[in-house]
Amino acid sequence: MSSDLRAALRRFKPDKHRTQLTPRARGELVSVTDISLSGRPALVPDTNIYIMAAAGTLPEAARLLLERSLLFHCSVCLSELTTGVANYDPARPDWRRVRDHYTALFDTIPDSRILIPDDQAWIDAGVIAGSLSRIQNFHKNQRKECLNDALIYLTAAKAGLSVLTGNTADFDLIQQVAPGGRFIHL
Repeated sequence: MSSDLRAALRRFKPDKHRTQLTPRARGELVSVTDISLSGRPALVPDTNIYIMAAAGTLPEAARLLLERSLLFHCSVCLSELTTGVANYDPARPDWRRVRDHYTALFDTIPDSRILIPDDQAWIDAGVIAGSLSRIQNFHKNQRKECLNDALIYLTAAKAGLSVLTGNTADFDLIQQVAPGGRFIHL
């Protein structure tokens, strides 16, 4: 079997996590302003980055980083975006603009740059999300969001890439449980 729960439990030790984790100070984490202006970094945008870019609310440093980066796209983020588009009220006057924006975005994504979580990533993400849900007292909807975030984080980590995210709090907690990945916060 390609997915191994026993290995995930050994790796992430949910039985050792019994007390609530404390978010680290933002200064201890990697920020977009910490990224060198030279070179072409490769990274994975989190779902909120696509949404902020579409709304024109992305901070300038993040916008510039995205422009010069080689972007890889996690299928989990693409699914979250499509859920949002399908859930958007077609009676709204901007429905076509929103639909067309994301359709055009998807048309620009080469298949070779789509990252898909494998079986083990799903098992690992479940252990991480379950552990964090328990020790952080997450509500049911937070547990599902944490599962998606853990999938994005682990999928990027397996590809050797950082996730660019505006969701510092959740990615910080995930990284504390699974320190093998990287993320860049706004």
